[in-house]
Amino acid sequence: MSLDGKVAIVTGSGRGLGLAYAQELARRGASVVVNDVDADATADAVAAIQASGGRAVAVVAPVGPTETAKQLVGAAVEHFGRLDILVTNAGVLRDTVLWKMTDDDFDTVVNVHLRGTFTTVREAVLHMRQAGEGGRIICIGSPTGQRGTFGQTNYAAAKAGIVGMVRTWALELKRAGITANTVVPVAATAMTATVPYFAAAVQAEANGEPMPAFFRHDLGFGTADDVAGLIAFLGSDAAASVTGQVIGIGGDRMQIWTHPEAALTAYHEGGWSYDALVRAWPTQFAGALQSVGERFPELPAEFKPAAS
Repeated sequence: MSLDGKVAIVTGSGRGLGLAYAQELARRGASVVVNDVDADATADAVAAIQASGGRAVAVVAPVGPTETAKQLVGAAVEHFGRLDILVTNAGVLRDTVLWKMTDDDFDTVVNVHLRGTFTTVREAVLHMRQAGEGGRIICIGSPTGQRGTFGQTNYAAAKAGIVGMVRTWALELKRAGITANTVVPVAATAMTATVPYFAAAVQAEANGEPMPAFFRHDLGFGTADDVAGLIAFLGSDAAASVTGQVIGIGGDRMQIWTHPEAALTAYHEGGWSYDALVRAWPTQFAGALQSVGERFPELPAEFKPAAS
């Protein structure tokens, strides 16, 4: 099943994961609006897609403002006549611990990731609903938004917020035939390249070598191309019944994340007073507390970075 005749927008697609998504969508037949703030990277991405026989145009603008969202949708309609798929991938990082995070650190990340997703999806949906032919909304999440990561208050808030919006949109857009899903990629990127734990995998990719099975299978950590197939699938007619989901993918592994559910439910006649909680907590509730943060297995000896 191809994407012939479909038109897609991929934000933040000048390089990295976004570029892989745009190239895969074009490879499957979609025309693509490539977006980035780096004019040279955007031009290179468009040229690469065109050189491979695909169709693409560039929009160089920062995601977040409504004006950019209008520009992106306008470019899709002006150049290709329609809009079927939106992938919201653009993002920035400003990592630091809570007590050192500035207002600007927080606002910058939330503006691009969360507001940028909201404004771009809103504009795309306005067009899709008017066109009456359905559509596909694919928003990029993160394990950080699912479980938290040290030093990423702003990023965690934005990515968790995206998941909440997507679940809401799945309800609101169902009658219009528009699906909305979140993809949680785990792949070698500029961000993971700085993490010593992933050094062996990142180096293998840089050398053009296969990633070790420990990373691809045990960790579900792979390349950007490993994620791109899911993006194309969710953009296709084959995924018409898939909506409101959070789907993790990386390396050889794919996961469907659960939606939050109560881990324990207990009742106390008359309500849970302070005294009742003090008595009941150790035996009724303490065992149901949930973990936070990602949990990685110990690196095999051959992949541990050399001591400095």
